[in-house]
Amino acid sequence: MNPSLPEPTYVTSLDEIFWGGILVAVTMAMHGLGMLMVLRVNARLQTFVQRKATFMADISVLILASWMILLVHLVEVLVWAGFFLWKKAFVNGSTSYYFSLNQYTTVGSGLGLPQNWRLLEGMIAAAGLLTFAWSTGILLTLAQNFQDRQMKSFQHKHDHPADQKTKS
Repeated sequence: MNPSLPEPTYVTSLDEIFWGGILVAVTMAMHGLGMLMVLRVNARLQTFVQRKATFMADISVLILASWMILLVHLVEVLVWAGFFLWKKAFVNGSTSYYFSLNQYTTVGSGLGLPQNWRLLEGMIAAAGLLTFAWSTGILLTLAQNFQDRQMKSFQHKHDHPADQKTKS
């Protein structure tokens, strides 16, 4: 763009606001379902892990939960990328997904949306911030539970060393 030329006037359209609102709502609904799935799978796996009560079994459940959370985010980005591809903001799915992922994570990129969709650049970032905050809360809860179980096991081993000798 030539710096000596004035930038074209940008006017936020109702179309942008409508579609941005729909996409944020879809993202949040998907995230809600995804986080419930993560919690349900985690609860089921905990019943098996509690029988073994080993560090590796316990940490494996936490790692699986983090992978599931990541997958939920990647699918949410796919919705935004699909929208941008549908509206012909990008020429291919790869570029659309790359842009969407960078905006969703607030990293940003050298790419941009056409002027009539510029508002969605900020809206996808806002959706990403909201869902990452939610995911962080879920992961912190699961991590706290993991730490509590590990500390309880550690305390039990140090408070009852005779029990450990008879188990060996």
